[in-house]
Amino acid sequence: MAFWLWFTLFELLLKLFLILALVKKGSAGITSTFTRTKWQSFDIPLDHKVLAIPNGYNAPQQVHITQGDYDGKAVMISWVTADKPGSSRVQYGTFEKKYDFKADGTVANYTFYNYKSGYIHHCLVDGLEYETEYYYKIGEGHSSREFWFQTPPKIDPDSPFTFGIIGDLGQTYNSLSTLEHYMQSGGQTVLFLGDLSYADRYQYNDVGIRWDSWGRFIERSAAYQPWIWSAGNHEIEYMPDVGEVLPFKSFLHRFSTPHLASRSNNPLWYAIRRASAHIIVLSSYSPHVKYTPQWLWLRDELKRVDRRKTPWLIILMHVPIYNSNQAHFMEGESMRAVFERWFVRHRVDFIFAGHVHAYERSYRISNIRYNVSSGYRYPVPNKSAPVYVTVGDGGNQEGLAGRFRDPQPEYSAFREASYGHSTLELKNRTHAFLNWHRNEDGQKVHADSVIFLNRHWASNLQRRRLKKDRLKARGKIDF
Repeated sequence: MAFWLWFTLFELLLKLFLILALVKKGSAGITSTFTRTKWQSFDIPLDHKVLAIPNGYNAPQQVHITQGDYDGKAVMISWVTADKPGSSRVQYGTFEKKYDFKADGTVANYTFYNYKSGYIHHCLVDGLEYETEYYYKIGEGHSSREFWFQTPPKIDPDSPFTFGIIGDLGQTYNSLSTLEHYMQSGGQTVLFLGDLSYADRYQYNDVGIRWDSWGRFIERSAAYQPWIWSAGNHEIEYMPDVGEVLPFKSFLHRFSTPHLASRSNNPLWYAIRRASAHIIVLSSYSPHVKYTPQWLWLRDELKRVDRRKTPWLIILMHVPIYNSNQAHFMEGESMRAVFERWFVRHRVDFIFAGHVHAYERSYRISNIRYNVSSGYRYPVPNKSAPVYVTVGDGGNQEGLAGRFRDPQPEYSAFREASYGHSTLELKNRTHAFLNWHRNEDGQKVHADSVIFLNRHWASNLQRRRLKKDRLKARGKIDF
């Protein structure tokens, strides 16, 4: 009984919160007046301890994992050996230092200008159990290394899960602050929004060297929980002056994605299901107009979404569709024109993007009525539309995008130019908490925090309640 009293009280408070939010929704949002400390935005020196090469001859380094299948019962474990290929085997088990299972992977390397990469290993570990802690060992002899990870809960509408959202990270001291803050947030998996290492800001062999340093930089988190990858403009690395004209060359060699599990023919766009979320990754810098491979794949993937199992539908991309910053303003217009109608029709909950080095959250708005002759130029409130969240504030050397357009447009709910990260806490099929944490605050301070109600289940619940009320009034059922 106490539980139901608590739940009823929580529901009443939530309704009050939503009413107040709707009242506020009629006006433009908040532009934060917070003034951040002017930390310098330069890359961490290569001899810094956070970029250190692990001890031991040919020891595995740059270890990171990502989801390896569609439903979260597999991981892809990746690492680099610098001196020779070594073993691509992963030993793993459910007890520390007791490895009952093994899996064998692949190894390859690549060149970029005169740089020759280390030996890059990718090993799929599948057939895992949900909600289980696994320990794994890679490498040989005294140079071997051991790590662990936790598998997600089963696919279920009420499986709680916390995602971290990071974009445009780089490898500066601000980046380190973001990573350390995130690691204390309770996040279980990172949704990464593109622009990883910023190695393309270097020249010649230093491009590859800075990819290596970034791989060691993120290992403290990425070796222990999946990072779900999307690619940004800094991964393109089109450098014809040094003979490098193959886009995404470094990214595609170093970071694996489970694209085949979601019937994608390209690693740059794919989908996964994890706990109560269906997550779709799109490529802002790949063709996406009608009948292109990405367009065709997304059309089919949206049809496969089952909101009864995964009520939360999340899309990741690099370039924001709605953005009120001077930086990269309207760069996402082509993708908006092609896909926004689909996003509204399928009631996408959240669209996370990076690219703009600031934080911004929108109201639920759409501009699907606009065309070049209609005259409907402005976004309007739309309960079926996603919330657009820009989290491009990871900490890279290019600095913050501090010039917002004035006045703040009515679709913008909150915006601030500070370094930070977000978390998305999926509580159950009906409620989720979105938080944004600026780096300069204490760990428990959220500069922006919002409760969201899932439209699919909330609307179904409301219809069921109305039906029960009608039946009760007619005396057909007892309660």
